[in-house]
Amino acid sequence: MPAQRIELWEHVGLGLILEWPSGVIITNQTGGTSCLAPEIEGVFIPLRNDCTAKERILVSSENELYDYFTGRKWRGTGATNGIDSEDADFIDSTIGKTKLFPTIRVNREKLSESHEAWIHVVVTGDEPCDPPLFRGFEPYPRAGILTWQNSD
Repeated sequence: MPAQRIELWEHVGLGLILEWPSGVIITNQTGGTSCLAPEIEGVFIPLRNDCTAKERILVSSENELYDYFTGRKWRGTGATNGIDSEDADFIDSTIGKTKLFPTIRVNREKLSESHEAWIHVVVTGDEPCDPPLFRGFEPYPRAGILTWQNSD
């Protein structure tokens, strides 16, 4: 196991951990009040998070995902037994609203391994925006993790 680690405990905003032989292990606190700490070797890419100039309020898909997993269905429990296709549809829809990431989709084959703030995704190509946040990680498709601040 590589000795280099990045712990995203204090990171705010939506991010992608692209599975990549970087020699760096990346982890985050996830799973709501279960406070899980899954990890993966890869590279971390913040996904177009911003804040308002005056109020300094976070503008990010993280806000909707956080609200969803603390809302009436999951109530902050972390979905630690896996997510379902309804959850996957919501996540895809939420990141799709920005129209920035058509190449990132929830991995439907790994729903049982996904939970709050640690969603397995498939990346099918470079980000198509100009300038792109990431490129050159061929061959695609490539595995990744969509992650954000845990709700504990």
